[in-house]
Amino acid sequence: MMRSCERVEVALSHRQPDYVPLDLGASAVTGMHASSVYRLRQALRLDPPGTPVKVVEPYQMLAEIAPDLLDALGVDVVGLGGPRTLFGFENKDWKPWTLFDGTAVLVPGAFNTEPEANGDILMYPEGDRSAPPSGRMPKGGFYFDTIVRQEPIDEEKLDIEDNLQEFGPISDDELEHFATEADRLARESDRAILANFGGTAFGDIALVPAPFLKHPKGIRDVAEWYISTVSRFDYVYRVFQRQCDIALANLAKIRDAVGDRVTAVFITGTDFGTQNGPFIGPAAYRKLYQPFHRRVNDWVHQHTEWKTFIHSCGSVVALLPDIVEAGFDILNPVQCSAAGMDAATLKDRFGGRLTFWGGGVDTQQTLPFGTPEDVRREVLQRIAIFGRGGGFVFNTVHNVQAQTPVENLVAMYEAIRESR
Repeated sequence: MMRSCERVEVALSHRQPDYVPLDLGASAVTGMHASSVYRLRQALRLDPPGTPVKVVEPYQMLAEIAPDLLDALGVDVVGLGGPRTLFGFENKDWKPWTLFDGTAVLVPGAFNTEPEANGDILMYPEGDRSAPPSGRMPKGGFYFDTIVRQEPIDEEKLDIEDNLQEFGPISDDELEHFATEADRLARESDRAILANFGGTAFGDIALVPAPFLKHPKGIRDVAEWYISTVSRFDYVYRVFQRQCDIALANLAKIRDAVGDRVTAVFITGTDFGTQNGPFIGPAAYRKLYQPFHRRVNDWVHQHTEWKTFIHSCGSVVALLPDIVEAGFDILNPVQCSAAGMDAATLKDRFGGRLTFWGGGVDTQQTLPFGTPEDVRREVLQRIAIFGRGGGFVFNTVHNVQAQTPVENLVAMYEAIRESR
């Protein structure tokens, strides 16, 4: 039997592993909501009733996938992320908190929220209540929405440095964090490591409003940013140029710190697709994004053995030839329910050039609303299609959401085990 890291490496090399490798929780787009993790752990009898799980990604309220759960499910990948969450505080000094559905969880000490009169919950950057709030969880909700804090835009004073606030030379503390965590992860298990070092996602709309900054400057409104990619093209292009220069300098230092312990690196989570098609055309992708994707991917492939990972929801089949040309090795989340994203067609057209990391089961319909047998059937079908000849790491289509029936989660993992 292959070791987990070998199984993932073989799959990424488009060779047939002993069985399809599995990811759960190695990134912020391959995880599971805290309430679903709690229920899954209970179903697997890993905890006494009422035992809280840790919320390690507070923006989407994703839970820690602890080592005992990784072992119980046979997960082959672990994640290596930065020291701070999307709200700018660290995962430490855990304290109790309760979700709207009554699930008991643990949250970081700087997870400082404030209720509004209507029952919504406000979140603050770096946990600092003296700063304007940067996130809102609606009453009865399951995760936070970004609060846009756009200052008035003065065209005469618009400065690319304002949209580069969050990018800069990596600190010695961050390098030490990555080196220490990479060493720990490699020492404690034989799982492959998926790293997210940050700084290489150009125009990721989840990051543009900067919920981790107390007073973001520049273009931070979602709609204004998208408009600016056309109306202020030169400005956005120069932001990307400078960001890319900084990112490549940082990657060189990170490479020296983590070495070959990393298997794959998360490059970008910028979404290009809707349910029915891409919201930018191939020409626009080639003009604005591909030059910087190619620079980053080329650097990674020239200086490391890491494989490069792109996340883009929706129907992106029209962009896949250009995404391949940009040098990406891995596509996620593989939203097979979107137009043109049929699993068999994707595998036939791109299976020799892209590893599909995701696409294992639909999280919009099948997993939350189907029967356990529906889930089992789809999981086995996707493994048969995507797993042929390697080039597949099983994960759901994006994160498993709250209120997913636990019997469907159990059916999913039983089907994965059945396929082995």
